[in-house]
Amino acid sequence: MKASLPFKYIISVKNGKNYVVFDYRDYEGKRKRKWVNTNTPEKCAKKTLNAKVDEIVAEFYKEYCDGAMREPVKNAKSDDEATAICEGGRYGFTKFLKSWLASIKPTVAETTFVGYQHKLNSVIAYFDKTYPDIMLDEVKAIHIQTFYNDEFNSGLSANTIKHYHANIHKALKYAVKMNLVSVNESEKTELPKMNKFEAAFYNQNELEQLFRLFRGDRMELVVLIAAYYGLRRSEIIGLKWDSIDFEKKTITIKNKAYNTYENGKVVTKFQSELKNKSSCRTLPLIPYIERMLREKMEIDTHYSKLLRGGYNHKYDEYICKDESGEIITPNYVSDHFRTMIKKNGLKKIRFHDLRHSCASLLLANGVSMKEIQEWLGHSTYHVTADFYSHLDFSSKQQSADTISEALGFGRAENTTKGVK
Repeated sequence: MKASLPFKYIISVKNGKNYVVFDYRDYEGKRKRKWVNTNTPEKCAKKTLNAKVDEIVAEFYKEYCDGAMREPVKNAKSDDEATAICEGGRYGFTKFLKSWLASIKPTVAETTFVGYQHKLNSVIAYFDKTYPDIMLDEVKAIHIQTFYNDEFNSGLSANTIKHYHANIHKALKYAVKMNLVSVNESEKTELPKMNKFEAAFYNQNELEQLFRLFRGDRMELVVLIAAYYGLRRSEIIGLKWDSIDFEKKTITIKNKAYNTYENGKVVTKFQSELKNKSSCRTLPLIPYIERMLREKMEIDTHYSKLLRGGYNHKYDEYICKDESGEIITPNYVSDHFRTMIKKNGLKKIRFHDLRHSCASLLLANGVSMKEIQEWLGHSTYHVTADFYSHLDFSSKQQSADTISEALGFGRAENTTKGVK
């Protein structure tokens, strides 16, 4: 069942035709169902069907908000945000955002939805506090611009503001499509200037210090895999034992972990759909990591026998667990890493920066940008180059040598040894 503003609807098939089936309540509070023929065959282009469904839903919105079908407020459930949206055919801005979020949930991946939800929660909190009674059709560019400016001035990055804008723009684009407003006011706003991202990273000595710090810690293997392979946090937690082929000496990255919300609580889930096709990759099993993995298998077996009924076997197929068999969650990885380096006075970096540290060491040791792209699982060569071109001194040295020899002055001297 697909949630959409103050009622629900699904797409169903009857007699070879696609129908939109609305589920709503009438003035007496009685549950009603209405079937609307899309006049499209069961097997038709998805784009054609979606366009027809949007048209029918928009018309139903209008009828519902005009009072032709709407449930009286006295019969509305107090905890149902959707039923309180319509006020004389108008919509509260933040309640509209919540309902738009509900309406897109069935159309996007759960990880994408969680991202939308996280960003929109901040937008909703701001507008509820700053403009508590503002209606959807009252929101102007100046209100949205003030939000961007206030958040930026509070210390948020331009990139975060960009994500807020993307969500607001999509929601208002939908409102225009549904004839709830005539103009997408977010298109009139200005975003703060984006600074070119330069990754933070640890050099070899700093990584060795980090490895000593995490020796014996429940996250030791997580940190080692991040540094040696440059895997994303989600990819590490998603690693299963069947991803390791000890005979062929390979490790295959094909699953990921992610956080979502259920009943107000953060829950860790897993899926086999990675960020992009290039993210699915098979890499050589580094001997040191192989030894650590074999040790981990022995440790898991030991604690499973020791704790017996107190050991959680739910995550037996996954590698990154603690002594009691509980999965190490993505949030724990970031929080514990941050706490450990702060407590022990190491240079401040994020856990994700271990990925950048891996790339920087590969570059420093002559590995090509194309090979690094394949190692890290970037979607394109350009993504890798955008991230790490400022670190690639060796290619600049080659250019210097080439132009020096071409002009007849011999090879250029490298006077920048040790440059970071």
